Amino acid sequence: MKNEVKSSETVTISKAEYESLKSHCAQLESELNWLKEQLLINKKKTFGSSSERMEDLYAGISLLFNEAELIEDIGNKTAETTVKEHTRKKKTGCFDKLPENIETYTVEHELSEEERKCPECGEEMEVIGKKVTKHLEIIPAKAVIREDVYFTYACRKCHENEADTPVVETPQPNPVIKGSFASAEAIAHLMTQKFVMHSPLYRQEQELKQKGIELSRQTMSNWFITASKLWLEPLYERMKELLLKESVLHADETTLQVLKTKDKPTATKSYMWLYRTSGCCETPIVLYDYRPNRKAENAESFLKEFKGYLHTDGYKAYRGIENVTIVGCWAHARRRFCEALEVLPEAQRKGSTAAIGLDYCGKLYAIEKKMKDKSPKDKLKERQEQAKPLLDAFFAWAKSLRNIAPKSKLGKAVHYLIEEEPYLRRYIEDGRLEIDNNRAERSIKPFVIGRKNWLFANPPSGAKASATAFSVIETAKENNLDPYEYLKFIFTKAPNLKDNESIDILLPWNTPGDCRSKSAPSTE
Repeated sequence: MKNEVKSSETVTISKAEYESLKSHCAQLESELNWLKEQLLINKKKTFGSSSERMEDLYAGISLLFNEAELIEDIGNKTAETTVKEHTRKKKTGCFDKLPENIETYTVEHELSEEERKCPECGEEMEVIGKKVTKHLEIIPAKAVIREDVYFTYACRKCHENEADTPVVETPQPNPVIKGSFASAEAIAHLMTQKFVMHSPLYRQEQELKQKGIELSRQTMSNWFITASKLWLEPLYERMKELLLKESVLHADETTLQVLKTKDKPTATKSYMWLYRTSGCCETPIVLYDYRPNRKAENAESFLKEFKGYLHTDGYKAYRGIENVTIVGCWAHARRRFCEALEVLPEAQRKGSTAAIGLDYCGKLYAIEKKMKDKSPKDKLKERQEQAKPLLDAFFAWAKSLRNIAPKSKLGKAVHYLIEEEPYLRRYIEDGRLEIDNNRAERSIKPFVIGRKNWLFANPPSGAKASATAFSVIETAKENNLDPYEYLKFIFTKAPNLKDNESIDILLPWNTPGDCRSKSAPSTE
């Protein structure tokens, strides 16, 4: 049997056809790389860490700017303390601690009279010491009925003398909702459970039912909407007046599904906008604003009285507002280089273009970290001396890059950087400004967490009430108040304000000391 010989056939094509095929292959390769990136990103989102700490971003990468201070900050996981003649490593993990000012009761455990008899001589033994142990008891919330009795008085002598008998009634304070059995404590508790602990109304309904209390979620919702409209909305409007007088603000927005909206499909997204004060403000204010869409007119309407700097994440809706100067967010620029690095095989990451871009971002953040506690004047000076030359080099490097696929993660990172250059540079113009918009992202996070539990709002009035309640609660937390105690104070005091009393006495920084949170204020 003869061996079969396979012959190759040569096909001649024109130069135009060759160029067309070459272009098509390049396009297919670009699409393939893009699909690989998306697959890696989805795997990272599903199974990986979402942390953006610098030590995580720089893992396995040789820093372009190899400064000892930065490496030291990243590497130190333990603190060393000297004890007499040896060095001990101090643990930096979490420790449980029982509060000193918590209510405490004592239970004494004694031997019976028979057990106290001496086993040797039979005489009664005396106490010579004691051992004390502490245990934390958690008592579930208890519901009770408070029955208020207001007495009416009349003069018996005047009645006996058949004179006009004066009748005096015990003053009755205005309730939080007229004609309702709701109390300030009940509404404050239910609101705290929903907006702080993120417990939906149907779960609270089930929990109360287990205690024998039939309180429907519809009733609770009506309480929220009514109490918010009567007492929280006026406070919200006052805080808005004060917010818009500030010279530096932060803004962000996130989605929300509202079911019963007019002239709009149920599946259409609504939005919760957030506006808050910056770190230079002594009295923090955080306000949410429910809107049915993400149009620029929403931000324009809310900020029409504001004049100053506004930190944003790059959304162009904010950029046409009169008298507002936009400050870009370096966290978003850094995040894009981080994603571009993550889609590369680990062996190719070191020294890559994405790693160099990430190193530049790390250097900018290192400068900010070193002057965190300095005055705005000193920050401005050091930013001009240290950050400005670095920014010049960073943008010059980005503009010099060639042959980067525009739809790739790296291409998007470089495009964002160059397009946002005027706004990303702006933070070095004023020492009160911040390098990113993370302050707004931290404030909008509680709403995002809550949204995962209750999923949607029913009517627009409920969404507006939620925005108002969230605003009051998050502002209270920023001012180190206990949300429950603060809401209880508002619902008790607001219905009974006197004519000569201003609503300003309800502002978080003017409230009595018993509204203060018993936990230590958070540190950034």
